[in-house]
Amino acid sequence: MDASAPRPLLVSAQIGADLKAQIAQGVYPPGAALPSTRALAVELGVSRTTVTAAYDQLTAEGYIETRPGARARVAAGLREAASPVAAAPAPAHRLSAFGQRLLAEPAPPAAPAPAIDFRYGDLSGDDFPVLAWRRALNAVLLRRPARLGYGDPRGLPGLRAALQAYLWRARGLRCGLDQIVVVNGSQQGIDLCARLLVDPGDRVVMEDPGYGAARRVFAAAGAAIVPVPVDAEGLQTGRLAGIGPARLAYVTPSHQFPLGGVLPAARRQALLAWAEACGATIVEDDYDGEYRFDARPVEALRSLDRTGRVIYAGTVSKTLSPQLRLGYLVVPPALEHAFAEAKRLADRQAPGLEQAALARLLGDGGYERHLRQARRRNADRRAALLAALAETFGAEVRVEGAAAGLHLVAWFDGVPAGAEAGMAAAARAAGIGVYPVGPLYFDAAARPDRAGLLLGFAGNEPEAIRAGIRRLAAALATVRSASS
Repeated sequence: MDASAPRPLLVSAQIGADLKAQIAQGVYPPGAALPSTRALAVELGVSRTTVTAAYDQLTAEGYIETRPGARARVAAGLREAASPVAAAPAPAHRLSAFGQRLLAEPAPPAAPAPAIDFRYGDLSGDDFPVLAWRRALNAVLLRRPARLGYGDPRGLPGLRAALQAYLWRARGLRCGLDQIVVVNGSQQGIDLCARLLVDPGDRVVMEDPGYGAARRVFAAAGAAIVPVPVDAEGLQTGRLAGIGPARLAYVTPSHQFPLGGVLPAARRQALLAWAEACGATIVEDDYDGEYRFDARPVEALRSLDRTGRVIYAGTVSKTLSPQLRLGYLVVPPALEHAFAEAKRLADRQAPGLEQAALARLLGDGGYERHLRQARRRNADRRAALLAALAETFGAEVRVEGAAAGLHLVAWFDGVPAGAEAGMAAAARAAGIGVYPVGPLYFDAAARPDRAGLLLGFAGNEPEAIRAGIRRLAAALATVRSASS
């Protein structure tokens, strides 16, 4: 730009250059509407004449199209916009030890969702109680408060009271209001546990195989992970005496992730006795404990705790939607203040509008009515998956962990563990999303030498499940024939 030019010309040229760069970067793709000249002038603090001059120049150069009475749009036929200005070399940044540990753990691969996806954690959009949730939100919005401000970091008192009553009814868990901390999903709850209870080098007991995202949290905190094998009944607590003391144990006793075992009473007592003896804290992740298909949900481990050793983590991600990002912790009385302050420091509080709507659903029975319907629908999906696996693969496949929860593991006897990645890749090429069990093992040498696939069923309808398994079988048959 000419430094001697009048200032309005300099500013309009700069606005034009910035818009070209945004068009080149795809911020405004072909056909996209640009901000009105009035709105952009207000946002940038310049005159509307200056912005109009920039738009006129872009029109003349063929970047945008204008017509009377309508907003300017990026030229529909634009194929190649000007390249953005080359960025200066990025400065070197020194990551903290936490940041380095975080990046050392492999992140889940990002890829477009396939046509039929058996990814665990997804729910069917048809199951979400749209009308009940909208009524709850509308009722909350109509009670507009006189003042908007930050609330208690532990969560809205009304929601904590509703959760207190629900946990007593559904999970046999008794607690005080101040022991409940509402968090942005159970993942944040696990992260707060790691921040408050684990120092670098502390030993953390984890199930093997187990939940990978929890393992990443504790590894990033600098914990020394101590894997303990699981069997058909969950964590093998008989091995705890041999590993010695630890600072914390992370467990999924109501439905072991991913193999599905339910920790029996004797093992629960042994786990609590071990924690008391060595001064450890137990984090009980009850991620999908509401879903049992042959009996009512089992009581929480926390309900047996008499010495304040268990932190209970619950969530609505598997009952309502993972997009709501609402979960809760029940912490021992001695940790109430620490968790409240950690939550305040992390993000002040969970979103208040969603908290209030959930409190209303819990209070008027809408949540449990929805949960009964969701159980029935997911029971149908589970039955469709089990039948499809049996009809399609027969004795080739052995199913584990199907008595509860929203997923199962399909073991392919006779297929080596090393074939899992190839099986998943072949399935994805056929438009089917399936997920190897192997990455969930901390100790790869301890896993059985047979291929296993984690199959979630809550996100698909029965007909899609049946079609997906047929297409999976065809894809795997192609792989076998190519390798023979």
